[in-house]
Amino acid sequence: MKKLFVFMGKSAVGKDTLFAKTMSRHPELRTVVTYTTRPIREGEKNGDEYYFTDEENMNKMRADGRVIEVRCYNTVKGPWYYFTAENDEMRDDDNPYAMITTLEGYNKIREYYGDDMVVPIYITVPDIVRMERSISREKKEENPCVAEVCRRYLADEEDFSPENLKKAQITESIDNLDMDKALEQIDMVLAKNLEI
Repeated sequence: MKKLFVFMGKSAVGKDTLFAKTMSRHPELRTVVTYTTRPIREGEKNGDEYYFTDEENMNKMRADGRVIEVRCYNTVKGPWYYFTAENDEMRDDDNPYAMITTLEGYNKIREYYGDDMVVPIYITVPDIVRMERSISREKKEENPCVAEVCRRYLADEEDFSPENLKKAQITESIDNLDMDKALEQIDMVLAKNLEI
């Protein structure tokens, strides 16, 4: 693996969209697909955004020593796990990789692969925009749950606190109010780290 670019940010900042557009603009990047036990959302496909699994399979992977990091969210619909598993193919590959995770996930991945291999791409938007996007997305669900939107918002405020960002040595962010400008900034981060 040449480098691992880790996209992260609070919910509804547009990580998935920026990630997808970056991957299509940079065919040299390979995707690290992480796992989740949460239910699949409309429009998602297993193996694209996540590998959708259950707790039993996750625990088997943990017992096999394949899980790098795991997070649990106690949602209003029960516990949802998100995790990253070791990928032998990735270690032996000389291509750059990219993935989406949380700040906590980023810290564990950086610890696992080393500071020199892992590059953060921290996406932000103003809080009011995040809330508007979250509610809009939740309205599309079969059974919209405002309580879950609120829970996620408050959890993100804690997870991405200034203290936690400082501990993770995240000093720069990419504002996603203008997607074209955000993509240009991401291109600059890639160019700087891959000498494109």
